[in-house]
Amino acid sequence: MSWADYWVWFAAALGLGILEILAPGYILLGFAIAAAVLGVVFYVDAGIGTYLAASLPITLVVFAVIALLVWLVLRKVFGIRKGQVKIWETDINED
Repeated sequence: MSWADYWVWFAAALGLGILEILAPGYILLGFAIAAAVLGVVFYVDAGIGTYLAASLPITLVVFAVIALLVWLVLRKVFGIRKGQVKIWETDINED
C-alpha cells in the first residue's frame, strides 16, 4: 500500500464524504472532492500523476490547493446559510 495508489485516495474521499454526512457544513466535502480528484489523477496515471507520485509533500500541497479551490466554489454556490450574520460593508446613511 502506497500513498500514490489511486484506491487510497478514493477510500479517503469516501471516508471524508461519510464524515461530511455525519457533520454537515460543507467543510469536509471540499476535502472529499479533492481526494477524489487526486484519485482520478493517480488512476489515469498521466504525466502529472507520475510527477505527484514522486513526492508526498508536493502531493499534499496540490491536495490542499484543490481542497481550497473546491471549498471556495462550494461557498460561492451555497452562499450564506439562514441564521448566519450578514456583515454590512457600507452604511445606508453614508454618502
